[in-house]
Amino acid sequence: MRTYRELFTAPEFTPLFLSSSLHVAASTVSGLALGVLVYGATGSPLLAALSMFGQALAQVVGATVLMSAADRVPPRAALVGLAALFAVGTAVQAVPGMPVWALFVVLFVMGAAASLGGGVRYGLLNEILAREGYLLGRSVMNMVTGLMQVAGYAVGGVLITLMSPRGTLLLGAGLYLGSAVITRFGLSERAPRVAGRASVTETWRTNRLLWSSRPRRYTYLALWVPNGLVVGCEAMFVPYDPERAGWLFAFAALGMFIGDTVAGRFLPTRWRARLDSPLRLLLAVPYVVFLFGPPPALAVVAVTLASVGFASTLLLQERLMTLTPEELSGQALGLHGAGMMTAQGLAAGLAGAVAQWTSPSVAIGVMAAMSVAVTVALASGLRGPVEAEPVGDPSWGVAGGVGGARGAGSGGGGGSGVGGVESGGRKGADRKSAEREGAVSGSAVSGSADREGAVSGGREDAGTSAGGGADG
Repeated sequence: MRTYRELFTAPEFTPLFLSSSLHVAASTVSGLALGVLVYGATGSPLLAALSMFGQALAQVVGATVLMSAADRVPPRAALVGLAALFAVGTAVQAVPGMPVWALFVVLFVMGAAASLGGGVRYGLLNEILAREGYLLGRSVMNMVTGLMQVAGYAVGGVLITLMSPRGTLLLGAGLYLGSAVITRFGLSERAPRVAGRASVTETWRTNRLLWSSRPRRYTYLALWVPNGLVVGCEAMFVPYDPERAGWLFAFAALGMFIGDTVAGRFLPTRWRARLDSPLRLLLAVPYVVFLFGPPPALAVVAVTLASVGFASTLLLQERLMTLTPEELSGQALGLHGAGMMTAQGLAAGLAGAVAQWTSPSVAIGVMAAMSVAVTVALASGLRGPVEAEPVGDPSWGVAGGVGGARGAGSGGGGGSGVGGVESGGRKGADRKSAEREGAVSGSAVSGSADREGAVSGGREDAGTSAGGGADG
């Protein structure tokens, strides 16, 4: 699957694409409106920033408490329920006279739930598309995330002026409901990927299992940290140049769009593993020019060029999918998305603290230098070919098979050969896929550890910093 025509003719991809697009639009519009509402009520830039980034920080709670549910709930029902929850929460935030602390309580609940939503949504994408189509599908989801965020901020600013922040919040609630309707009637019912009850214990146990493999651990760190530090650079656009911040955000989204298009549609398989580290360096190095106070045109060029490097996230997601068994795909990608959004939120706070003591330009340069240092430090752990291993291999940290999931070719609509591993560096995929499916017979937790890519959109595959992103 190498063309967009083939992608959109895949059964159920279009409704998933549309519902995700509405979800990102709702998140962007309502996030901007909430920030304006909180700032108007408190006059506090800190609280206004937290109202926009609070969901990202709350995702760490979902990653440690809720994530086991990503593979243990019916995907369609979960996505409909989460969209309804966001619609109700956003409408509650629009109630006149709502105390600021209550707005943050609602925001925290929605942020924790968002981490689960990312795991469910992109685990479902992995089921809908054949393994050779996942990278293209994920790149398209990333591209629309960036475009919807840019459009959402532009349109949201106009709507706030015309309708007030509370009216814009209600519009955001309506967009969430639209996402729920498309999901309910556009997607088919699927069984959970893994049997058993979700619990905090299962979440922690599977997270430890996912983290136990050294190749997977390095992949997670490479997905979270360099990306998050660069989002810290973006968080300084407004204090660096308030009048041109909108242009910087727009061209950052353009760069991400270009990178995702090239990586997802045109980059040959043999080049993917070779380019992930150079792209992560590209993600940060151009921001160093901000230390020297570049003219506006050069700043725009630097931001656009740097954002092309967000394509490295796609390549690392493909690597993560190769390392992770299908039956744990939802939790694996949910952990990625929640970790990435948390890193972005923390990096934005760190950048703000550095700018408080120095200047926005110095903060941008410092965050970029830290991102480069982390990329270089992780390079040794990401070298070499990546090959999936049978579920019972000792290097997975597993004694026995993964149980209660699906028998070969059954359950949960696991179709299109996704039980195999992503193309690229994987020989004998069909044989090893069969080995995995045959091994599915023991305890869901004593089982394997890794297989998916992840999330989320924004620079959710990388996140446009200023809005807290969509769900990982």
